[in-house]
Amino acid sequence: MWNISELLIAFLISCGTALLVTPLIIKLSFKFNIVDKPDNNRKMHKQAKPSMGGLAIFIGAAAGFIYLQPVSPEMNAIILGALIILITGLIDDMFEIRALYKLFGQIAAAIVVVSSGLVIEKLTIPFMGTVYLDDFVGIALTIFWILAATNAINLIDGLDGLAAGVSVIALSSILVMAVMDYRVVVVGLCIILIGSSVGFLFHNFHPSKIFMGDTGALFLGYSIAVVSMLGLFKNVAFFSFIIPVIVLAIPVFDTLLAIIRRAANHQGIATADKKHIHYRLMDMGYSHRASVLIIYAFSLFFGIMAIIFNSVTLLTSLAILGVIILGIQLIAELAGITLYNRQPLLSGFRWLLGTNKDKMMK
Repeated sequence: MWNISELLIAFLISCGTALLVTPLIIKLSFKFNIVDKPDNNRKMHKQAKPSMGGLAIFIGAAAGFIYLQPVSPEMNAIILGALIILITGLIDDMFEIRALYKLFGQIAAAIVVVSSGLVIEKLTIPFMGTVYLDDFVGIALTIFWILAATNAINLIDGLDGLAAGVSVIALSSILVMAVMDYRVVVVGLCIILIGSSVGFLFHNFHPSKIFMGDTGALFLGYSIAVVSMLGLFKNVAFFSFIIPVIVLAIPVFDTLLAIIRRAANHQGIATADKKHIHYRLMDMGYSHRASVLIIYAFSLFFGIMAIIFNSVTLLTSLAILGVIILGIQLIAELAGITLYNRQPLLSGFRWLLGTNKDKMMK
């Protein structure tokens, strides 16, 4: 549908638009007092910062979308769902609405997508082959996936540049797989979303001038969920049902830990705390920037594993799954969230490198 030069132009349009629009969003946020105020108990910033940066990501993606004009039977529903998600995030950034109301907005967007026929219809499972889902299960799984991916990105949005960077890596992984599988629409959508996120990241990386807020986190999470359904759930590789989860391994893992932690402490799932992976890394002595870069590195690792996973045999898939589990173990050790705080992998690396914890943190 598009040649490489057209995709490059779309990337530059999305990136340039987000880059140029963000300063305007900063001014508007201050003018209308749409800012994220410091919180000594949880938040890292010391002064109020604009928190509507996700609007710049959306505008950048919209500019690239208008140029490429990707066509798909479900596209109108996808756009409407994106608008619902955007408005939900904007309202929360402006008025800090209850988590339940945000959930209603997410469910509404998911229902719009499902109503278009974009539903997870089958899963490829080892030893069972392709399993076709009945309508109810497929719809329920689709809504669950959209909610899970949306909230996973939202929950990991705790440090400068973290959610935007992780989203870029996830979308880049999906882009590579979409190219391999000749999924043209997914390629186009990934290009414009990566472009707008990179343009925004210029202003959002530590030390940030603006936060993406729920406007951006919800929009990016929703977008990743949708493009993964257009691409990853439609392939025929072994373990196809787990590939999108691998792409989002860090935010998904962090979300699962948050749910377990809050349930164990008899807290609501939406209760905010300072025990996410990125906060734990900083508690262990890693700097703000180092903590973000560590999570970037692990996100890149899982993205590469997903790409390999997407095109190998069952036996190789099982081997890669073992490597992925080791990766999850390593990030858990780095974040200090293992049982009894044991660190067998890190201890082994330190022994091999002949270094110590303090040197590794610098």
